[in-house]
Amino acid sequence: MKFLKKFALLAGAVLVFATFNPATAAEKHLTILFAIPDLAFPFFVHMADQAKDEAKKTGDIDIIVSDGQRSSTKETADVEAAITKGVNGIIISPNDVDALAPAIQEAVDAKIPIVTVDRRVNKVPGILAHVGADNVKGGEAQGQLIEKLFPNGATVMNLQGQSGASPAIDRNKGLHNVLDQAKDKYKFVFEDTAGFDRAKGLAMTESALAGMATPPDVIVAANDDMALGALEALKARNLLGKVKLIGFDALPEALGQIKAGNLTATIEQLPGGQVRGALQTLVALLRDGKKPDQQVTLLTPIAITSENLDKAERLNEVK
Repeated sequence: MKFLKKFALLAGAVLVFATFNPATAAEKHLTILFAIPDLAFPFFVHMADQAKDEAKKTGDIDIIVSDGQRSSTKETADVEAAITKGVNGIIISPNDVDALAPAIQEAVDAKIPIVTVDRRVNKVPGILAHVGADNVKGGEAQGQLIEKLFPNGATVMNLQGQSGASPAIDRNKGLHNVLDQAKDKYKFVFEDTAGFDRAKGLAMTESALAGMATPPDVIVAANDDMALGALEALKARNLLGKVKLIGFDALPEALGQIKAGNLTATIEQLPGGQVRGALQTLVALLRDGKKPDQQVTLLTPIAITSENLDKAERLNEVK
């Protein structure tokens, strides 16, 4: 076999190639980095598990899962370390799309193919593909459900996601796309970022409710962790069932709360489908030299209520 460049002996006598070549990659074991913003989020734990399962089904692939710990500096270091080690490819959901752009550009410049999932990076040319949910449509699904639940209008409390994260921006945009068309009927009485964090969702909801003469008709959250935090605040004020509560992500715990009648709805964005599609796209290039037919693939999220729980990807995990 001819090598494009001299190989280096790194970390425990692992042979890595300095230059990516689909022909040689097809003949050898693949090592792929899956860089995640924070494994404290059950959503990303599920994504990592799905990536490992898909790798096992595909065969002869090692998935290195790195935990960004909600730090763009840490996730940047993870990507840079993977570049140095000579991984064959990278799948990444960036903690912050702008902050991670330089590290992703560095990987692209090193001829390491990149597929982004969940969070899209627009500022880096040369990214192989993006596979994610259409978060604008997901936010619109939340808004459309509010319209269905409250056809005559409603007061809305909006717990927004992490500042700078594209899903948070897009979900908020989608929600406003729908409800702002009838501002006289649907009034946002509170909006602020709770950072996709359950504890912050709880604290923010408690604080907001304490400052309101009457509770809102509905609380909408950009992820289930914040919604579950808000649920605890509603429970403490004996408002469960009186205030509609809509999350996003279709976590098993959220699905269980829908089943119990405590959570009105969540949005299924098919995280397993996203990461499996990303890995398949990457392997097709690395082993067959096949580029994706389209650079961006977006799955359409759907609202999950008690009426269609069977549509949830993780229903079998509900305890």
